[in-house]
Amino acid sequence: MKFLTFFLLAGSLAGQQYDLVIENGHVMDPDSGLDAVRNIGISAGKIKAITAKPLKGKQVVNAKGLIVAPGFIDLHSHGQDDENYRYKARDGVTTALEMEVGAWPIDAWYKAREGKAVVNFGASSGHIPAQMAVMRDTGGFLPRDNAVNRPTTKAEAKQIRDNVGQGLTQRALGIGMGIAYFPKATREEIYDIFTLAAERKMPIYVHMRNPGPIEPGVVDSLQEVIGNAAATGASLHIVHIPSMAFRQLPLALEMIDGAKRHGLDVTTECYPYTAGMTQLESAIFDPGWQERLAISYGDLQWTATGERLTEETFRKYRQQGGAVVLHHMPENMVKLAVTHPGVIIASDGWLQNGKGHPRAAGTYSRVLARYVREQRALSLMEALRKMTVLPAQRLNMPNIGRLKVGADADITVFDSAKVEDKATYDKPAQYAEGIPYVIVNGIVVVKEGQLQAGVFPGRGLRR
Repeated sequence: MKFLTFFLLAGSLAGQQYDLVIENGHVMDPDSGLDAVRNIGISAGKIKAITAKPLKGKQVVNAKGLIVAPGFIDLHSHGQDDENYRYKARDGVTTALEMEVGAWPIDAWYKAREGKAVVNFGASSGHIPAQMAVMRDTGGFLPRDNAVNRPTTKAEAKQIRDNVGQGLTQRALGIGMGIAYFPKATREEIYDIFTLAAERKMPIYVHMRNPGPIEPGVVDSLQEVIGNAAATGASLHIVHIPSMAFRQLPLALEMIDGAKRHGLDVTTECYPYTAGMTQLESAIFDPGWQERLAISYGDLQWTATGERLTEETFRKYRQQGGAVVLHHMPENMVKLAVTHPGVIIASDGWLQNGKGHPRAAGTYSRVLARYVREQRALSLMEALRKMTVLPAQRLNMPNIGRLKVGADADITVFDSAKVEDKATYDKPAQYAEGIPYVIVNGIVVVKEGQLQAGVFPGRGLRR
């Protein structure tokens, strides 16, 4: 009976015509461990067959000599517009999510992107935009005045919690929180949002309160969020751990691993660069920033012009407001995070009119080129695990980040010998190379290394 079933299945696969077939590719699926040449049949946006047998397709992609992997999932992608989605697709990303800052109101945010996205998109219910709205802060992306300079009243704190809860009711993917951007936020306030996450059984994605070795620093910040998670039962994701821990990264990772060993649901992420980026007008650069971040004016790069700052230009641009790159992390600490088994790869990137940080365009290709091919610090399968199934598990979404029958047909096809990031700090808006095909929901959005015009198959992912 087993042999009869096998031959009937093989016959049905061979006789069926799929919407799209990826043939002769080296299929690597970190979830199942599949690591072999296979053909993949796709119809109606789903993977319908993975087999060594030949398949027929209305459209065929010949992937001979190429790696066929699940599409990369970016949990921390601030650039949520067409400009950024195009660079994401060329970097192999099929799902780009705004989980740290998040969005609010949620329904309006999703509606604005429906039918206009090259890749899948989604957001957490953002504590940052919810608090800015309640406190009438005049900042754009991040707070700059009212929400920075004074604490909330009890009535405001309740309204902020209600706003964040409304976003969860509208099926946001979790709660996003940036404690560092609200220096007047009390421990009780932050704890209360953790209780909301626990009550609603939603993960909370947190930019912690303080970085670095000077107390209160990264150790205090980790104790706050891990303690809140332990006390409430909330699932916790800590964003960009190297840019918070600096040279204390080994201790920070030990604390996170220890929390996991003792039963807490705690994850973290990193990007493969020695520089971060944020808004110069934000609370990050309040007095004392040089000591907290262990850097000075010349370590800051104004993205609009590429210039390094002086005391004079720092004051000028801080008043003006805008994005600045912070060159502040040792390479050996970045490598430690990238290669740590539990650390997810995420970009924390955005571009605006071609200006910004290279991580918006090159995060995933950089890991594959620098840490897998050149340094051999990671195996290819382990790198793919950090880009696909680990973020999918954090999202609790079983049908993305995997190559299996029934999964969403989000697939990245790349040349492991040629994949490379081209984006630099001076010229960040440069497409990655060596990724000839990217498929989103069964639709080819990158073909022979080129974005396809007028193709927007990305869908909004909700809880």
